[in-house]
Amino acid sequence: MLAEFDLDMWLIFVRETAEHTDPVLKLLGHYSITWPAALIFTRSGALIAVTGKGDDEAVRQFNIFNDVRTYTQSIGPVLAAICAEHEPQRIGINYSQSDVTADGLTYGMLLNLREYLKDTPYAERLVSAESLIEALRGRKTAQELVRMRAAIELGLTIFEELGAILRPGLSERELHAFVQGRVQHYGVGNAWDAEHCPGLNAGPESPWGHVGASDATIQPGKTLHMDFGVMRDGYCSDNQRMWYCLRPGETAAPPEVTQIFDAVAGAIQAAADFVRPGVQGWEVDAVARSFITNAGYEEYPHALGHSVGRYAHDGGVGFYPRWERYGTKPYGTIMAGQIFTLELGVRSEFGYISLEEEILITEDGCEWLSLTQKEIWLIGG
Repeated sequence: MLAEFDLDMWLIFVRETAEHTDPVLKLLGHYSITWPAALIFTRSGALIAVTGKGDDEAVRQFNIFNDVRTYTQSIGPVLAAICAEHEPQRIGINYSQSDVTADGLTYGMLLNLREYLKDTPYAERLVSAESLIEALRGRKTAQELVRMRAAIELGLTIFEELGAILRPGLSERELHAFVQGRVQHYGVGNAWDAEHCPGLNAGPESPWGHVGASDATIQPGKTLHMDFGVMRDGYCSDNQRMWYCLRPGETAAPPEVTQIFDAVAGAIQAAADFVRPGVQGWEVDAVARSFITNAGYEEYPHALGHSVGRYAHDGGVGFYPRWERYGTKPYGTIMAGQIFTLELGVRSEFGYISLEEEILITEDGCEWLSLTQKEIWLIGG
């Protein structure tokens, strides 16, 4: 991958990781480093760690780096010597203006690194390792896929368990407590912080967005929306599902509700039909965005989809519109082995109607990672 992204060396530079850890460390192991340290990978295959004396044994125990060097007073001379040994033309370091998962190098540590290398040619050869990190994190291994499929399966099981107890009058707070109880029952974690997981919208008066459960209740003639995922064996799921609460005498949701639901599901399907390796993320978003606006609804005020993995929002490329808030991420290239959400919704007089599915990018398109919701689920009747 270093060759693929034209890097001769990848230099992970950290200190006091208990207080501020670089996100890429999670890809390597559970490192706890006190003094300034450098974890180095070279295109030629060298695996070098430089640590303060006392941190070295913990790094050796991971059996990743076959060359562990220590220092006592300053890491600078050791870093400069390693660069002189390998003569890298491009040294990838962990900074990014658009992707938090590739932005682990603090500004202070960057200044320190430049100071250590100031009398060498290597200070001018530091470049962002953003593309490398995004690919390393995004392309799932076979083992990662097994864990993610298991997380998705369990998350959807909890959706089904919630559906079995739904009735008019239940509040979002009660639903939140039930879901959290099932998470604890299965001995797993939440895909994001427990206070906001799941996200719930019971009817049109429920607060929209990344907020906690409210006092809003399930009401006949209104919809219920839930955004939820679990963290299982270190990997997350992230799905959204929809219900409609029947009014007396109803046996199905009103046409106005099903029309919105079908438009949302259709936009997601259109994006899935389009996506394939080699396209840019914004192109996928544009397909779904055009579908929903052509159906007569307002465009959704966020991206169509994000990467999922160790976190529900796992950084890297995604299906982002070309808006300033997303920086360079809309222009990332979609690659086989990545997992993304496809999610969008419409706010209506019945409530927020939204779906979220997960897909695995394959060599010629994508694969659904679970059964998609094809029709709105009913409460009552």
